[in-house]
Amino acid sequence: MTDNSYSSSHFRRQPKQQRGKERVDKILNAAADIFDQVGYDAATTHQIAAQAGTAVGSLYQFFPNKAAIFNAMELRHIERVKLFWNELNTPEVVQLPLRQMIHKLITAVVELFAHPVSRVIFIQFYTSQDMFQSIDESMTQEAINFLADILQQRNPNLPEGQLNLLAEVCVHSSNAVTLSALRTSDLEHRQRLTEQIENLLMSYLEPYVGDSSNVMKVMTCPHCQSHRLSKNGQRRQQQCYLCKNCGKQFVESVMLKKGYESP
Repeated sequence: MTDNSYSSSHFRRQPKQQRGKERVDKILNAAADIFDQVGYDAATTHQIAAQAGTAVGSLYQFFPNKAAIFNAMELRHIERVKLFWNELNTPEVVQLPLRQMIHKLITAVVELFAHPVSRVIFIQFYTSQDMFQSIDESMTQEAINFLADILQQRNPNLPEGQLNLLAEVCVHSSNAVTLSALRTSDLEHRQRLTEQIENLLMSYLEPYVGDSSNVMKVMTCPHCQSHRLSKNGQRRQQQCYLCKNCGKQFVESVMLKKGYESP
């Protein structure tokens, strides 16, 4: 799915031509502006149509009511977040020095919430969850899983429980500060808060996935040198690995004898 996907079941009429898609984009962005200005409860479809520069009858061609507009905004936000995860969970990002990696992640988050739809959806989720039909706490869990996977790639030796705990703390703490940043109208203060998210994550994660240890070196299969490994239980108190490429197993001591290979 992309930012231009129009698969929402909340549309009264699916926009097929580019002109219709652009009109829907204007309506969703206008709705975000109106919800931001007066709140969801006080907002009206007439205000949204006026903000979008279209007739209210044109709005009703696509959306039967205000709730349908909001639900379409939910789906638009989900699409953007999924794209965000796909673009950032790559070896090029994961293997950056920790400070650079965190900066890249936070910069991408700032760009995500610079979009009015995503900003309003994020704020509303933490203030009026009962409004939502497509987004729930499972999306937060997906964010935790996304970060845990990145941390696991940086340091495959971390136990799964610890990876999940680190990711959970990072996501919840970042969301809390991000919410404060998005709700302030002081842009300089918002920037300062964003910078502190980077510092917070850097200090917290450095002992586990920082650059001073061997975590930036990639474990390889001693049989075929593939990096595509998964943990496969333990044998005599040693971690076992399974190579997804050649299908062979080996224990941690074998890998350590050969040493880590730089990517």
